[in-house]
Amino acid sequence: MQRLGFIHDMMDVKVLILFVLSKANYPMTAQEIYEVCYQDDCLSYFDVCTALPEMVESGHLTVREEDKYEITEKGRSDGALTEDSIAFTVKQRALNAIERFNRKVRRSSYVKTRVVPREKGDYSIIMSLDDDMGNLMTLELFAPDQRQGVRLAKLFEKKAEMVYNLAMQELLSDEEELED
Repeated sequence: MQRLGFIHDMMDVKVLILFVLSKANYPMTAQEIYEVCYQDDCLSYFDVCTALPEMVESGHLTVREEDKYEITEKGRSDGALTEDSIAFTVKQRALNAIERFNRKVRRSSYVKTRVVPREKGDYSIIMSLDDDMGNLMTLELFAPDQRQGVRLAKLFEKKAEMVYNLAMQELLSDEEELED
């Protein structure tokens, strides 16, 4: 029986990994590579885990901090030669997935949170939102326990822009009254 899909052998896995990592703006873990590359039902996590060390050994990839992989110049040039062999639909889905990954990582570099214990057993949650120019907002809130502090931090990570926009809108809504 013939296998359907783009992935037929280990070479197809490696070509897809090179394509994905050539478009990634940040180093990726094996799990992240798998999630982005999984655009074809014939790809398994074990295929990715087998291919990555082989590609490091061959000089196509390097391993960075926290077991994150990056493409080398050799990998980039070899990937450019072979990416035409990737099925169009797989390539488009992989491009969409890598763009989502790049946006997610970029955003997470702008939104920072810390839950800091205080002397009396309560917690301070320090939350900040940055952009390319620098810090836009830093907010510190009180939480009576660590559970609530962690929850506030996670919610801020999801809604940082909304919190910033609401604060700006509320503060600037009475701007005309100040001018009188």
